[in-house]
Amino acid sequence: MEKVDALATLGQDELLKPARVKAALAANDRLKLYLSVLQAAGERADKADAPPLDLSCELAAAGVNAPWLANLPAAAYREGRTLHIPELARLAGLLREDLHTMARPLEGDADFDTRLAHWTGWVDGLAPNELSPEQLHALVSGKRGKNDSVHLLIMDLHKALNRMAARLSSENIDGAHVWQLDEADRPRVAAFMRGVNATRALKLDHPGLDTAATRDGVRLLLQNDIGTNDAHVLVIQVEDLHVSLTYSDLHRRRFDFFRTLLEAVGAEWTEPRARVTAGLNAGDAYYVGVATFACADEELLGAVLEGIGERIVFLIDWNRARKRLELFVGRPAALEVLTEAARRRIGHMSWLTAGGEKLVFGAMEALGPDYFHLGDRLDDVMGAERAVEFLLDAFALATKAMQQHQPAALIADDTRLLLARYMSRHDEFDLLAEHAAYCHALAEGLRDALAHGHERDREAARSFAERAKDWERRADQLVMDARARAEARPRWTGFARLVEGADDVADALEEAAFLLCLIAAGHHHGWRGEVHQSMRLLADAVLGAVQDHVKALAIARSFGEGSCAEDHEEFVAALWRVLNAERQSDILLREVRRALAEHVSDAATLQLSTDFAQALEAATDALLATGYGLRRLAFSRAGAGE
Repeated sequence: MEKVDALATLGQDELLKPARVKAALAANDRLKLYLSVLQAAGERADKADAPPLDLSCELAAAGVNAPWLANLPAAAYREGRTLHIPELARLAGLLREDLHTMARPLEGDADFDTRLAHWTGWVDGLAPNELSPEQLHALVSGKRGKNDSVHLLIMDLHKALNRMAARLSSENIDGAHVWQLDEADRPRVAAFMRGVNATRALKLDHPGLDTAATRDGVRLLLQNDIGTNDAHVLVIQVEDLHVSLTYSDLHRRRFDFFRTLLEAVGAEWTEPRARVTAGLNAGDAYYVGVATFACADEELLGAVLEGIGERIVFLIDWNRARKRLELFVGRPAALEVLTEAARRRIGHMSWLTAGGEKLVFGAMEALGPDYFHLGDRLDDVMGAERAVEFLLDAFALATKAMQQHQPAALIADDTRLLLARYMSRHDEFDLLAEHAAYCHALAEGLRDALAHGHERDREAARSFAERAKDWERRADQLVMDARARAEARPRWTGFARLVEGADDVADALEEAAFLLCLIAAGHHHGWRGEVHQSMRLLADAVLGAVQDHVKALAIARSFGEGSCAEDHEEFVAALWRVLNAERQSDILLREVRRALAEHVSDAATLQLSTDFAQALEAATDALLATGYGLRRLAFSRAGAGE
């Protein structure tokens, strides 16, 4: 006599409930498998050329060893509207049996008793090998409306069983409802719950993360309640030192997101398969995949379970957060924000709860039309990289504030200040400074090229010319960015003109790099001695002028009410050094021409060398003009006039 039967004869029905619930939940897995088989049979009959559905993982997970069941969809066909399914009578018998098993713990519930009697009788009345479209719909439909279905009965029984399981659990391990565990299971459940509880607070008051655990033969089973939709499921099986996680999700992008998170703890995933089940996800596909973890020892197994547990919270309301983020950045950047927020353990729920997109729109509006116009996205104004950084800081700000129970109005104010700080770091002088950095790289590269004799090294000169061209292109892009911003924001007009002038510096220096490449290709005769020395002095003067330009920009960006007389004096001094460098370059250019006339007789070398020196000197002319424009702009910003 089985232990369950012995307990029944003693009238100890309460002791039977955990075992019956466990059997009912196993029947639920099998029933969902049967419905998937029927659904697949209908789809296969409609599309005979479709690839056969591989149900091997589902069969194994449900503990069903029935090759005939796996092969059933391939044998289905239609004749008119009728779907012919060999072995349907056999499948119907399994449906009826597992419906009774699943409902047994809930005996006495009048509604379930009535629905069970109706549907088991209905299944008994099916023809042996055929279904009408209406009968297939009555079996697999999960859509709620006027009519009930077998699938709806299974869904409702499952929810009632989960509630009963929570009440019946023989003990609670750190928040997990557990029953019939072996002693070795308890530290494993505790490890999983350490992870869940480490990040649980990030979900705030949102439902979810309830965990149930039990033993099924040689396997420990863990199930976590992610959400309310039946197509969003996470089940973990632990056998010896092997962990298997089955995950299904309505959204492919969220599936890929979770896959990425679990790969950090060693997950190896099967390729997710798209499924379509009537009544789930509005008839659209959902995705199912299995992750496996091979653990060398018990310590590593505990770390894997903990790692899985702490990442589940980031699935809650993930898709809603993604959609909100795409109002401000492109889809790849939105996914980057969510992934990095999970990695940093700040998540997205606090930001959503505190207002989400309203926080950012409010901050953009508060800065006004000088920074943002109606319809602007953050990445259009700030650039994608800076926008991602801002959103992550906004997530962190909201998370900290919600944990400290700060009011939503204060979080909105802090978000406005945060955006203001980002925009102050991303003002017009940022663009000018970035352009100046490319000019500095060009001037320094030319100085170093001459110091290392690249005029005689064809390969080194060619390599530097390629880098110089790339820097010049990037500088050109900054000019185009400034022009585009000036079209939308009048306050950018003066800066756009200034960076246009500064671009003449980059153009002249890139031209010099190109000419040096030509000189190195065999036109460097006579460069040794005085010619080379005078060229180096000219390059040194150009580099010094660019360095003073960079310094003047750094001082000018701080001008305002907080600037002092010393700042103004140092700014003027830097600009005077640029002026002196331009005058010195004029003199040095003449020295180069004299040296070339004395030491170079080859016509090509003479022309290329002269052009090279003139390009260097032209850079200082452009720097001087830029310096005058910077002086006017900076003093107007400081309120000092000219």
